[in-house]
Amino acid sequence: MLMLDSIDQLLSHIKDVQVDVIDLSNKSLMKMSNFMEKNNLEIDEEISTALQYQDIITQQLNASIETIESMKKSIDMFSHAYKNDEGLAKESISKLQAKLSVTLAEAKDKKSRFSGRFSASDAEDEIEFF
Repeated sequence: MLMLDSIDQLLSHIKDVQVDVIDLSNKSLMKMSNFMEKNNLEIDEEISTALQYQDIITQQLNASIETIESMKKSIDMFSHAYKNDEGLAKESISKLQAKLSVTLAEAKDKKSRFSGRFSASDAEDEIEFF
């Protein structure tokens, strides 16, 4: 199905971008760490919080990559079934819809576990995640 192929390609692109962002985040973290070490700087509370935020961002990107991989697997299964048996494909689309609903629920659960709050004083600084 052409539509599912397009969705699959879009998901692959999004995943590739997220992998690149994780790589950039890791490089940024290393540059900051090297700078602090080179200049004998100590990690204060603000820097510690910033590093924790960067870790949370990476975790959220990894969670959305997992979601994309799950969706791509389900799309592949449906596409294969559709090519082999249209009746089976209709049943498969129902299963795909159910799996995507579960995937969405899991993604929302992962988001709620990383609310971006580290202390009661951070209530105003809450970050929205995937």
